[in-house]
Amino acid sequence: MKAFSYQRADSAVQAAAAAFRPGVKIIAGGTNLLDLMKLQVEAPSALVDINRLPLDKIEDTSEGGLRIGALVRNSDLAADARVRQRYGVLSRALLAGASAQLRNKATTGGNLLQRTRCYYFYDITKPCNKRSPGSGCAALAGFNRIHAVLGASDHCIATHPSDMAVAMRALDANVEVVDRQGVTSTIPIAEFHRLPGTTPEIETALKPGEIITAVTLPPPPPGAQVYRKVRDRASYAFALVSVAAIVDSAQGRIRSARMAFGGLAPKPWRSPRAEQSLANAPANTATFNRAADAVLEGAHGFGGNDFKIPLTRRTLHSVLAETTRA
Repeated sequence: MKAFSYQRADSAVQAAAAAFRPGVKIIAGGTNLLDLMKLQVEAPSALVDINRLPLDKIEDTSEGGLRIGALVRNSDLAADARVRQRYGVLSRALLAGASAQLRNKATTGGNLLQRTRCYYFYDITKPCNKRSPGSGCAALAGFNRIHAVLGASDHCIATHPSDMAVAMRALDANVEVVDRQGVTSTIPIAEFHRLPGTTPEIETALKPGEIITAVTLPPPPPGAQVYRKVRDRASYAFALVSVAAIVDSAQGRIRSARMAFGGLAPKPWRSPRAEQSLANAPANTATFNRAADAVLEGAHGFGGNDFKIPLTRRTLHSVLAETTRA
């Protein structure tokens, strides 16, 4: 690990101003950043600690939703009674991620900003456009079992690792940010994470000198909520395929559905066409097949991850069957 300076921020604006300087990184839980520093994937010249800022509250909103501070720990968010009762898909997604010890440290803001778990991104001896723009993507012809089948590009096929972000995508969350002038703004989570295109090193819509202060959830939508995560082992493993589903159905028909997917793309993936195909449709195999076809439109494997395409189809069938069961 290389030497760096350290300071504690007294305000969100001060932290945002510090983050505007090249080489400065914000640290809260540190569950991802410290690993990257140890491996020299990240080598910041300075760390700005925001743990003492008053961003650790979960509050009801006047619209009937929740406002979740950026420093709310994953364990606390998953255990909150309002989250468990009204946003069960989010609580389940959080509990499916990492270990209990890591959830006790990891924060809401940091979870959204965690970086890919691509093997080649973590190995500084290998080319990686996300880590070193223009160096190439070793995963394209390498070991790509965990990599993307949707939304990837010739420059990067890494997936986003967050479980929490998948559930928040299904819930249409909004990300609140503040800049170094103290100006606050809101970014819909659908626009927060970016696809790689030709610039995979730019992963989010955050601008230099902006930090996350909170995430807001709208009132919970009607329907059964399920988070299903398929992984190589029962705990502490990232998703091969995950589905956050909110399905409103009755008497064998689906009224409406929201579905977000993890493990498939460089960002939490959602298919409006798939959701439209489920609206006002019978809850049967033919309907589920149409939805899966829509989700997987344009899906492309790279050899080692070809299995993700049929696995996604089977997982979606299972989730839809569970959420529409009378």
